[in-house]
Amino acid sequence: MNMNRILPIFSIIIALVTFSGFAQDPTATHYTPEQCAGTHIPYPSPESLQALPDSLTAVFINHVGRHGARFPSSPANTRNLLKALHRADSAKTITPAGRELMKLAEYVDEKARNRWGALDSLGMAEQRGIASRMFRAYPNLFRDGNVSAISSYAPRCVMSMYEFTHQLDRLNNNVEIITSSGRQNSQLMRPFDLDTEYKEWRDSRQWEEPYHMLFETTVPTAPARKIVGDLVKTSEEARELSMTLYNFLSCLPAMGMRSEFSKYLTDSEVNALWSLANLRSYLRYSANTLSTLPADIASALLVNLITTTNAAVLGQSPQTVMLRFGHAETMMPLLSLMRLRGCYYMTNYFDTTALHWRDFDIVPMAANLQMVLLRSTKGNFYVRFDLNEHPIPLLPNSDTIYLPWSTAREYLNRCLPLHLQP
Repeated sequence: MNMNRILPIFSIIIALVTFSGFAQDPTATHYTPEQCAGTHIPYPSPESLQALPDSLTAVFINHVGRHGARFPSSPANTRNLLKALHRADSAKTITPAGRELMKLAEYVDEKARNRWGALDSLGMAEQRGIASRMFRAYPNLFRDGNVSAISSYAPRCVMSMYEFTHQLDRLNNNVEIITSSGRQNSQLMRPFDLDTEYKEWRDSRQWEEPYHMLFETTVPTAPARKIVGDLVKTSEEARELSMTLYNFLSCLPAMGMRSEFSKYLTDSEVNALWSLANLRSYLRYSANTLSTLPADIASALLVNLITTTNAAVLGQSPQTVMLRFGHAETMMPLLSLMRLRGCYYMTNYFDTTALHWRDFDIVPMAANLQMVLLRSTKGNFYVRFDLNEHPIPLLPNSDTIYLPWSTAREYLNRCLPLHLQP
């Protein structure tokens, strides 16, 4: 056999295989179905916390957290899905998968009745777990300490605050805890409701153009046809129903149920649908090339974190721990404004967003940011930032996790809009 002829043929085969690999969509994601629950993913509790160096002692904590796992925030997706399934049943186009899904949706509708958006038992356990780990990691702050806690007026946030603080009280009933909930906290906890300039931008729907462009090219139609058959006549109808199906299934893990993604969606389909939900959150609640307003709405909260931490440095804070309980829409702007790694991404190519900005990493249920103020044996102050109880570098081009407070304060002040910088 002529080896000189075999080698060129072998080279052509290798080239074709390589080309086919490069021909795949470079923006496609391959996250697990569990991750693709997105902002509904239950809190990934850490197995252990990173201990402080012996030379540093915690003297103060600023904590901002999202409410814990909850029932779906509204019945809209569940009932829109049921409406389509009932229509398909009447039209005799419903599939066996659709009939099984209808039973599941009816069960969810009944289980969540009068509890839409309410904190569930899983969410309560998440908050108690975070409180317990904070107490164990920094016991000196709760030994005759003083804790203040505020929350949004939303019942799931109020209950998250109470579960957290009740757990602290169970662990040490000598700690003094003062709580506050209501609309007086909205400037910090719900700025997306109050900031006029942001609301005008959001309502102008400028963010919808890139979203809809990707919606039309990314959302698969097959999932809709898999459950209602020929009921959907157009691709647009099918895409809308596929998205409704995803939104319904993604809520199940936060209720303590299995997501059931694998029964109705392939891995590529669930990734595609998640990427659109992820993009929607990114465009509405993170700084982007359309506008920085989605991040700027967290300015009052960031100023509050800076001033209260500085007061603790100066010995002017009556509290050893300050807790705040809000929403995913509270956390995303703040983390983006601070430009924390993985929480800030600027691009004109919005189809790449899912590769770099992932809502399940940033704001799972009970997501939280802890600013831990530390004093060295020499009396100097440092700060560590923990995102979801994992230390994260503050400065963009540094992996340092223990920063002098003066350095961190200067950086955080520069993150603020120019008119708020000192």
